Amino acid sequence: MTHDDLLSAYRAYLECLSARQLDRVGQFVHEDVEYGGEKIELSGYRKMLERDFREVPDVRFNIERVAVAARLAFDCTPVGRFLGLEVNGRRVSFCENVFYEYEDGKIRRVCSIIDKAAIEAQLGDRPGPVP
Repeated sequence: MTHDDLLSAYRAYLECLSARQLDRVGQFVHEDVEYGGEKIELSGYRKMLERDFREVPDVRFNIERVAVAARLAFDCTPVGRFLGLEVNGRRVSFCENVFYEYEDGKIRRVCSIIDKAAIEAQLGDRPGPVP
C-alpha cells in the first residue's frame, strides 16, 4: 500500500466513523482486529464504537496532522532515576508510542508517549499489566 493509498483509506475510515456508518466499518477494519493488544474481533470493535458514540454523541474525527507512527519496545537497565522513578539498575520492559512528522524529508516534530505505568508496575510502585 503506497503512502497515498494509506492516507486515502485512513481518511475514508474517519469519514465513515464521523458519519456513524458502522455498517461500513468492516471495509476498513479487519475481522480479527486487536485493540490494545487484545483480540476483540470486528463485532467487539463495533460495540466499542457504539459505546463511544453513546457516551460522546458529538464526537468527530478530525485529522490534525498525518505522521509516521511506531510502537517501540524497550528491554533495558536504566541507572538511577528514569522518568522520575527510582529504577536503580533494575531491568524493565516498556513501550513507547511515537509519532514523527516530516518536513522537507526530515523529522520536524515528535510526539512521544512512554508507558510509564508498565515500568511502575514492574518496580512495584503501581499495580497493572506488564507489556
